[in-house]
Amino acid sequence: MTTKPWVKDVLFVGLGLCGLASLLWAFGPIPGLRAAPLAAVPRPTSEQAEIEAVASGVDDDLRALQAAAGVEPVPRADGLTLARRLSLALTGTIPSLEEIRALEAQPPERALAWWVDHVLADRRHADYLAERLARSLVGVEQGSLIVYRRRRFVAWLSDQLAHNRPWDRIATQMIADQGLWTQNPQTNFVTAAIKPGASVPQEEVLAGRVSRAFLGVRLDCAQCHDHPFDPRWTQADFQGIAAFFGRSKATIEGVAEIRGPYHYDAPGVDEPVPIEPSVPLWPELLPPQGGDRQRLAAWVTHPSNRAFSRAIVNRMWNLMLGRPLVEPVDDLPVDGEVPAALDRLADDFVAHGFDLRRLCRVIAATEAFGRESRAPSAEDDEPRLEARLSTWAEFPLTRLRPEQMVGALLQSASLSTVDHESHVVIKLARFVQEREFVRRYGDAGEDELEPDAGTIPQRLLMLNGDLVHRRTRDDLVGNAATRIAMLTDDDARAIEVAYLAVLTRRPSPVEAEHFGRRLSGLRGKARREALTDLYWTLHNSTEAAWNH
Repeated sequence: MTTKPWVKDVLFVGLGLCGLASLLWAFGPIPGLRAAPLAAVPRPTSEQAEIEAVASGVDDDLRALQAAAGVEPVPRADGLTLARRLSLALTGTIPSLEEIRALEAQPPERALAWWVDHVLADRRHADYLAERLARSLVGVEQGSLIVYRRRRFVAWLSDQLAHNRPWDRIATQMIADQGLWTQNPQTNFVTAAIKPGASVPQEEVLAGRVSRAFLGVRLDCAQCHDHPFDPRWTQADFQGIAAFFGRSKATIEGVAEIRGPYHYDAPGVDEPVPIEPSVPLWPELLPPQGGDRQRLAAWVTHPSNRAFSRAIVNRMWNLMLGRPLVEPVDDLPVDGEVPAALDRLADDFVAHGFDLRRLCRVIAATEAFGRESRAPSAEDDEPRLEARLSTWAEFPLTRLRPEQMVGALLQSASLSTVDHESHVVIKLARFVQEREFVRRYGDAGEDELEPDAGTIPQRLLMLNGDLVHRRTRDDLVGNAATRIAMLTDDDARAIEVAYLAVLTRRPSPVEAEHFGRRLSGLRGKARREALTDLYWTLHNSTEAAWNH
């Protein structure tokens, strides 16, 4: 069959129009050269005032510590620095250029609260926080697909956070719910502790995760003997918590409690020891009736169980400020003295229905979160530096974790926001690139909140890695540096946009003058390559690798 000439002409024109549309999409107006049309989410004035009042109380508590230590707090950071901190802490990436323009379009007195609302309403926040919490809840191993589906668990947890479900309700479902781990993903909290080929969970693993993740206590240190460093915890305390999971089993109908006596295989003991479920503190909060895991969940999440609220407050403070109020993050003095600021936040958390978003808003409104960071100077001895950090007189400098590093890299390469509204091809490419980068950069797993000194291979990956090269090179499909070079003739404007996209700030006069000289007189490919060099330089700056 012979194709008519006009058919070929139509196909040629159609392909040409598709190509033109692709170029217009790639090289359209730079988002962020004007205010982006992101709608502000109004927040009732009374609610915001109440949040600020609680934050003010936290500030008073911390100022008392600063006065006692003879420490003078540093000034408040600028708005773009705070926006970068919030975005990194709550979404694992930096603000896009269009988000920066939308933020700067807000009234100054309203800008930070608007940005907090914007970030918390973004699905990226739910996904990111779900992964951060899941690491303490189920670890990082994928396990056996037969009885454990980690991805379904994290997706379920993300859905709960996206709908702002109360934290006590989320915890109760994980600890107590029954059914198939595919249809009831929350039960993967239990099945994550089942070894391949087995049908019963390792109750000691679950006891350790409950105590660390939900109570902020390292009770698992008393698994084999009484706690070596804390006389409050005994082996019997650990075994009592483990016993709540001793009757659970994975059946064809899902996770269920098989009634019958529970025996604990104590290390060094020939015969299993019969153990009854028990709690180490506040036994009056434990319901006398119900299934084992239901009773445990009720005790863990009881409003009077201060360990539960303190634990999540301390963890969220760590995620947002880089270090917890009490270190380590999962080893709180349950019945002992803690900083007044921690108890104030915990009390507000309980009083407002275990609302995680409100907790984030309160923390973001504190002076501690809003202060400038300071690099240690030659005059700072270790005690003086620790006094400033432990009293929150300044924002602590912390290295970006792997997922934050790659999140910032991928977002800065796109001047528009890379989020759930992005094209599926962009989201798929991001997923693959992020996973490979984190694998090579080094993932700390469950210990990701521990301080990280950085490594030489990490620096080499940024300096010579393929992903950094691909996302900063002169690329006609639309890398940000290329788009800036092709659509902005003004060198000063191009430099400003590059700094905003990579570092979420404008260049200093010295920086603007230096790079202005480098770009002066360049045209075409030479100018594009100079701007890609600027992008690469900014990504490999010390500033880009730290939350500050």
